[in-house]
Amino acid sequence: MGKNYIKNIDLAEVLTMVDLVLYQDKQIVSKTLVQSSALSLTLFAFDKDEEISSHASDGDAMIIALDGEGEITIADEKFVVKKGETIVMPANKPHAVYAQEPFKMLLIVVFPQE
Repeated sequence: MGKNYIKNIDLAEVLTMVDLVLYQDKQIVSKTLVQSSALSLTLFAFDKDEEISSHASDGDAMIIALDGEGEITIADEKFVVKKGETIVMPANKPHAVYAQEPFKMLLIVVFPQE
């Protein structure tokens, strides 16, 4: 058998992405699906009012909102993303995530390979 590159979820099975990470009271729950020098895939569930404070990444980071609503800050500009919406946080720009209500997202980060 070959090596699997996606972890922490069942393979060769139909899954509902939003159900793969569960809300927990006053917490941020994350589940890493891929972590490599080129790519990171992580599921997050934020309880209401939880946040990841401002930071920067050397890769472009795409959020796909799976449930609820989150406020995304990129540099000094605020955006609201709702279930089914997507936003990209450009590499090397400070960004933050705040859950205005319970919020689930898939975070995809693509890192430079030069």
